[in-house]
Amino acid sequence: MTLEALLAGLHIVAILSLVVFLSSQAALCRSEWMNPAVVRRLSRLDMIYGMTAVAVLLTGLARTWWGMKGLGWYWHQPLLHFKFGMFVVIGLISIKPTLTFRRWLRTLDGGGGLPSEAEIRSTRRLIMMQAHLLILIPIAAVMLARGVLTK
Repeated sequence: MTLEALLAGLHIVAILSLVVFLSSQAALCRSEWMNPAVVRRLSRLDMIYGMTAVAVLLTGLARTWWGMKGLGWYWHQPLLHFKFGMFVVIGLISIKPTLTFRRWLRTLDGGGGLPSEAEIRSTRRLIMMQAHLLILIPIAAVMLARGVLTK
């Protein structure tokens, strides 16, 4: 029981951390606020966002392996597959903003200017897409915990 609580707690902390860093990117990635310090901060936030995503994945996998219900139960649940699928989709969407932030930083460090308003807007759109899709994961988690659509 203690291990289950510890794993759940670590998973929740990882998820909340991921939400904080994704929200920070969404808040900062605006053309009216863009300056060299923001470009650097976005790149740093994105790196931390990636690390929190890995923490969410690892703590989630740990819950399926060492949690009370066990691997056999979890991996036969359609909602778990939905949650994992959404996580992968969000991860794939995050690739473009990550590469964009790195390019902006390289351009800035090379003496270039700030990104264009159109580029900032399209990058923010992808960040917001991730944030909106992320909402579906805890809904599926609660449904899974309550036994909705479980086998």
